[in-house]
Amino acid sequence: MENTEKQKKEGPGGPQRPKRSFNFYWIYGIIVVMILAMGLFNFNSHLVRIDISDYDKYLNQGDVQGIVVNGDAVLVTIRKDRLGKEEHRKKLAGAEAKAGVPQYSFYIGNTPQMQQQVIEEARAKKVDVRIEPQNDMGREILQWMLFIGAIVLVWMFMMRRMGGPSGPGGQIFNIGKSRAQVFEGGKSTDITFNDVAGLEEAKEELQEIVDFLKTPKKYTDLGAKIPKGALLVGPPGTGKTLLAKAIAGEAQVPFFSLSGSDFVEMFVGVGASRVRDLFKQAKEKAPSIIFIDEIDAIGRARGRNVNMGSNDERENTLNQLLTEMDGFGTNTGVILIGATNRADVLDRALLRPGRFDRQIFVDMPDLNERIAIFKVHLKPLKMDIMVDVEFLARQTPGFSGADIANICNEAALIAARRKKTSVEKQDFLDAVDRVIGGLEKKNKIITSDEKRAIAFHEAGHATVSWLVEHASPLVKVTIVPRGRSLGAAWYLPDERHLTTTEQMLDEICAAMGGRAAEEIMYGKVSTGALSDLEKVTKQAYAMVTVYGLNEKIGNISFYDSSGQTEYSFSKPYSDRTAQTIDEEVRNIVEEQYTRAKQILTENKDKLTALATQLLEKEVIFKEDLEKIFGDRPFAREEQVVTPAGSQNGNGGNTAEETPLPSNKDDNTSLG
Repeated sequence: MENTEKQKKEGPGGPQRPKRSFNFYWIYGIIVVMILAMGLFNFNSHLVRIDISDYDKYLNQGDVQGIVVNGDAVLVTIRKDRLGKEEHRKKLAGAEAKAGVPQYSFYIGNTPQMQQQVIEEARAKKVDVRIEPQNDMGREILQWMLFIGAIVLVWMFMMRRMGGPSGPGGQIFNIGKSRAQVFEGGKSTDITFNDVAGLEEAKEELQEIVDFLKTPKKYTDLGAKIPKGALLVGPPGTGKTLLAKAIAGEAQVPFFSLSGSDFVEMFVGVGASRVRDLFKQAKEKAPSIIFIDEIDAIGRARGRNVNMGSNDERENTLNQLLTEMDGFGTNTGVILIGATNRADVLDRALLRPGRFDRQIFVDMPDLNERIAIFKVHLKPLKMDIMVDVEFLARQTPGFSGADIANICNEAALIAARRKKTSVEKQDFLDAVDRVIGGLEKKNKIITSDEKRAIAFHEAGHATVSWLVEHASPLVKVTIVPRGRSLGAAWYLPDERHLTTTEQMLDEICAAMGGRAAEEIMYGKVSTGALSDLEKVTKQAYAMVTVYGLNEKIGNISFYDSSGQTEYSFSKPYSDRTAQTIDEEVRNIVEEQYTRAKQILTENKDKLTALATQLLEKEVIFKEDLEKIFGDRPFAREEQVVTPAGSQNGNGGNTAEETPLPSNKDDNTSLG
């Protein structure tokens, strides 16, 4: 029954467009155009056009009773007793031929000589001559009215094609108006805080803001004031915009949503005008919430513009935003929520209490939060019962919520491609490989010598990481090309918050194992270690200049968390210190490279066995290394999954950035 009704609505050709209501103004316009056209083109329409030779003939025959000279036209009246002649009956057949009124007309032009000649000839034949002045005022008015009407019609047509007053063509009239999307009066998103996994602290902060707007008396009785704003800060994909959607779904107050780029326009003053209009609408509907995504588009620190001294439109917009948030005028009942992953570039006046009272850091999810996120995204999937959510969470350290959602979707696509009835564990592992490493290139042409060099390169990584204490645990080694890489060694980094000097040195040593294996086996190196060299160079410079882990440089860090040095033209250290830094970085890398060569030389037979097995299988796992090397000499305890809310932490700042989803070493062919 429902399908039948749907087909009736859609019709045989698919969904039909909604019928537009008929506009009676079109009828009025058509009538006016017809009247104008009739008035313009039907002057003297009852007269029969003749040549001047015919007129001369009728004049000589005595048929002409009188003429009327009207500018460039001459109207001819035939005598009543001559209208019955055969030639007049033929010419006037079907035309109105009344006695005493003109029946014919001919044109003589605007030359005075021709007019005078016609008048003299007529008077010579005793014909009545009447001269009327030519009056084209009516015709000119009609022509101008037609021209203006045509312009109006073309304008209406173009505006309708471009979307009307609310479309792109009409925005020129509303360019200073806010472009915010408003959720109110039952209109809201279908996302609530229950749909946001993890981020418990952030949800608690935002839930309090929503609760304040719903039941303000509970807080005002204690003397508390409503916060002016909250800033969501965190890496991309961690759920900042999702939290804002949840607020729009939970809050029972008007919610204005827009992006920072909506204020930026090529016209001067438009951004400030839109800010004023936005807050005007929000104040009229207070209490209300304004959400500005990517607020760094307009909140960038003033004075950092490349064109110093210029009148920057973004700065004018920011000044207006600062005034609206906490200026001289009152701004009660309006809460501003911003989101950005570049908090370091925001203006300090924007971040002060009174404007953004709370800064909520939305970090990468930890193990427990990844389990919760996986459970949310796995709900719509038809999964195999052998899939372990905790195992998937352990395989994805450093993944954001968006990455996890992508993996779940990729796993379902892979399972469908393989014509399975459910999504299995292997599909998820392949999805992780696909997301991190890129598309598998099965048809890439690689010579046998190159393939053997790649195998020893990856076997070198695996061997060194297995035999040093603090390297990340190995998951698998592959020489199957993916993306730009010709091979990779996959690791599972520990989720640690503090890193020691020994741990960083072991990681550098493991990263140099690939190039060291090439030199030991072939006596020469290739360009395959590009990504390894890039990684260890950055890590060594971070040890020396950021973390203060070098004895010569000492306990000094040249890192500036405020981002001010980004716009500085000078280094925060002398040229002599710069030379020392370069020397220490080179020494760190070379020492670990020598150490990697020593480890591989002592275990050359095992390295060869591992590379040979890798050439045969193309992919080997941790179990294969255990068969060749035995148990790892530095076994680690498994990380225990603790219930949410009972995790122990050191409470300090992290000593390093969040680890990559997989500490993958690309054997890229670029030099």
